[in-house]
Amino acid sequence: MSIKAGVHDVVAVIGCQKMTELGTPEILALMGRVGEVQWESGFGTTFPGYYAMFAKRHMHEYGTTREQLLEVAVKNHHYGAMNPYALFRKEITLEKALASEDVATPFQVYDCCANADGAACVILASEERARELSQKPVWLDGMGCGTASMSVLRRPNLVGLPSAEQAAAAAYEMAGVGPGDVKVADVHDCFTVAEIMAYEDLGFCKKGEGGPFVAERQTYIGGKVAVNVDGGLKAKGHPIGATGVSMTYEIAKQLRGEAGERQVPDADVGLTHNVGGIGQYCFVQILKRD
Repeated sequence: MSIKAGVHDVVAVIGCQKMTELGTPEILALMGRVGEVQWESGFGTTFPGYYAMFAKRHMHEYGTTREQLLEVAVKNHHYGAMNPYALFRKEITLEKALASEDVATPFQVYDCCANADGAACVILASEERARELSQKPVWLDGMGCGTASMSVLRRPNLVGLPSAEQAAAAAYEMAGVGPGDVKVADVHDCFTVAEIMAYEDLGFCKKGEGGPFVAERQTYIGGKVAVNVDGGLKAKGHPIGATGVSMTYEIAKQLRGEAGERQVPDADVGLTHNVGGIGQYCFVQILKRD
């Protein structure tokens, strides 16, 4: 906004977070307080608990299976193994994921992202300066922001995030594209069901079809839209303050053709989808190359 207003012509956007100084129980307790204070967080809410409710409802309404949820983890660990910046650089099998410890029904260990330390930076510039500074500029063509009720239980349903639908609609309209134009996306897969809901909220598939969509490898490189081929939060880790910036970094690398063995062929339109809280807000960006 400051660049568009003419206040600055080059801006560094830096995201960072150091989370490993605290133990998992402390982090769960702190993050669980983002819920509505009167009827939710006071009863000991946690992020795995909230998203487990989304998963149970999605399974109930659409027949989504445990195996389909964990296919998200299998995919993201597959690509995370190729990413030198990922926290977990190791592939997993569906059998191993199904044998992992329970966390919050229906989630097991491999349904959940990990706390991590991390940092990322992107440089934004005016069009004139960008052409001077880079031989391969990536253009931020669309942005959208959406919000939803603080109380999860006051939302119209528990099978998607209204904020993500709003943000995606605004970003698509600004950029003049639709879901079918997106070649590569980085979405907020804090839990396996979050990625499945993102497919549907962003319009990559219809409501209720997210489970089969990943199981049929439509979100792998070579499928309809490559999603989280940097490993996502699931394998890359989730240092909260760095997550959104790291998504932009990944899509910029993809659009420039600099992603190495994870490169999506002919990637010319990319998308980022970053969720705050348990969907109280969401930001979507559309990026393009010349």
